[in-house]
Amino acid sequence: MSIASDLIRGNTDMIILAHLSRQDSYGYEINKMIQQASGKRLELKEATLYGAFRRLEEAGSILFYWGDEQTGARRRYYRITPAGRAALEQSMKDWTEAKDIIDTLIGGESE
Repeated sequence: MSIASDLIRGNTDMIILAHLSRQDSYGYEINKMIQQASGKRLELKEATLYGAFRRLEEAGSILFYWGDEQTGARRRYYRITPAGRAALEQSMKDWTEAKDIIDTLIGGESE
């Protein structure tokens, strides 16, 4: 089963921030992690991934630095900032609240 892209699109930043909260990383590695963790049900397009990086940088949620690879192209690594950690925490609260509302609406549960 494929995950609907509309459900994921609004949460790309949160997914990236969650990964970066565990370790610094670069674009290809982040996309590979997303594919593996989702059982290959989700793969971000390059434009989506790098658009999210731009948004997160402009918001002050992440910053980048160049790796010091001895072979091949230099990698642009990303690191979460304190503002990014706060944004991730808020996004996770928002996600939980939205999930609870949707579960109630589609599950027919009453409060």
